[in-house]
Amino acid sequence: MSIIEKTILDQHNEAQAKNTASDYAVLGDQLARRGIAIDDIKAKIAGFGVAIPTWGVGTGGTRFARFPGSGEPRHIFDKLDDCGIIHQLTGATPTVSMHIPWDKADPADLNGKAEELNLGFDAMNSNTFQDHDDHPLSYKFGSLSHTDPATRAQAIEHNIECIEIGAKLGSKALTVWVGDGSNFPGQTHFAKSFERYIEAMKSIYKALPDDWRVFSEHKIYEPAFYATVVQDWGTSYLIAQELGPKAYCLVDLGHHAPTVNIEMIVSRLIQFKKLGGFHFNDSKYGDDDLDAGSIDPYRLFLVFNELVDAEVNNAPDFNPAHMLDQSHNVTDPIESLMVSAVEVQRAYALALLVDRAALEGHQQDNDALMAMNTLKTAYRTDVDPILAMARLEKGAAIDPVAAYRASGYRAKVSAQRPASAGSGGGIV
Repeated sequence: MSIIEKTILDQHNEAQAKNTASDYAVLGDQLARRGIAIDDIKAKIAGFGVAIPTWGVGTGGTRFARFPGSGEPRHIFDKLDDCGIIHQLTGATPTVSMHIPWDKADPADLNGKAEELNLGFDAMNSNTFQDHDDHPLSYKFGSLSHTDPATRAQAIEHNIECIEIGAKLGSKALTVWVGDGSNFPGQTHFAKSFERYIEAMKSIYKALPDDWRVFSEHKIYEPAFYATVVQDWGTSYLIAQELGPKAYCLVDLGHHAPTVNIEMIVSRLIQFKKLGGFHFNDSKYGDDDLDAGSIDPYRLFLVFNELVDAEVNNAPDFNPAHMLDQSHNVTDPIESLMVSAVEVQRAYALALLVDRAALEGHQQDNDALMAMNTLKTAYRTDVDPILAMARLEKGAAIDPVAAYRASGYRAKVSAQRPASAGSGGGIV
C-alpha cells in the first residue's frame, strides 16, 4: 500500500510518453541552436534532489486554527510512506529531514522503513521552540539564549541527542533554529542573550562528528516579534565564523523582510564559504511557508542563478543542502510537495540555460538591458519536456499529480488512518 502499483504508473506514462518524446526533441533542437546540449541539462536534473521535511506531509495551519485533512499521517512511519510516494512519482526527493522529538523512534526501525521506500535521511532538526513532555524546564522565554543556565543546558542536550540519533540514520548535518528573542523593548539584553546563544552553540558544535555540518537558521521575526536572537544572515554568518569550519548558514526563503534581495545574500554566503543550504518555500507577506515557486518563481530562478554560477566556477567549499519547508493548509500536502519539488528542479534547469559568457560580457560592458535580457531568455524557456523526460527515464511519473490522483492513494490511507479531531492552532 505504501508504493503505488507499477501497472498504474506504467499506464500513466505510456499514455503520455510519445508526446513527451516529441516535445523533448523539439526543445532539443531549439537549445542546440543556442549551443546547449539538452541531454546534459537532463542529466543534471536527474541527479538533483531536494529533501522532504517529515512535518510537511501533515496538514499545516495558522496561529488561529488548523483544519485537519483526510488520511493525515499518525506517526513517523506514516510520514515516511507519504514521503516515499512523493519520491516514487517525482524521482526528485531521495531524502527525508527528521524533526525531533516529533519523529522520535527506534533508529533501526527507521532505517528499515527508509530502505523499503528507497529513501535516505537528510539533516536533523532540533526543536527548542516549544516545550516537550520529557523536558522539565520551559522554553517560553528562550532556549539556547535563556537567562537560566539549566534551561540552556537542557536545550544543548536536546541538540546533542539529535546528533546522536542522526548518526544512527546516516544523516550528516544538524539544523538549529530557535524562536529565542523578545516581544517588548527592554525585555532582554541584546548582547548578553547573543553571548549566551554563542556559548551554547559551541557546546553543540563540540559534539559534531568530524564529517558533520551544523546549519544556523535565521529568521527576522516570529515568535519573537520585537527582536530575534538570530534575526538575519549577518548574525548567522557571525555565528558560523565563531563556531568554526563545520558551521554554515541556512537560508529559508520566507525568513526575510518582503523587499530583501535574497539572491544577493546567497552570493555573499557563497563568496565567504558559509552557504550551508536552503529551506525552499514562497511568501507574499512574511514567513507564509507557501509552495515553492507559487508566488515569485522568478526569485527562485535568480537564487539558482547564483547557485549555478558558483557551480560552473567551482566555488570552494560549495555543497549546499536543499530542502522544502512548507505548511499546506488548503491543499493535499503530498500534491503540494510534489509540485514544489518539480518547481525547484525547474529553477535549476532554467539557471543552467543562462548564457554565462554573454552575461559576463554585458556585465563588463555595463549593458544593463542586455544583461537582464540574457537572464530572461533562459527564464522564458519552457523546460517541462526536460523535467518530464528525466522523470520518465527514472521510472517516475511524467505528470506526478495526475498519477497520484489516479492511484487513489489518499482515499486508501484515509480509510486506514483515523481522522484527526479538533481544530487547534499551530503552524504544524
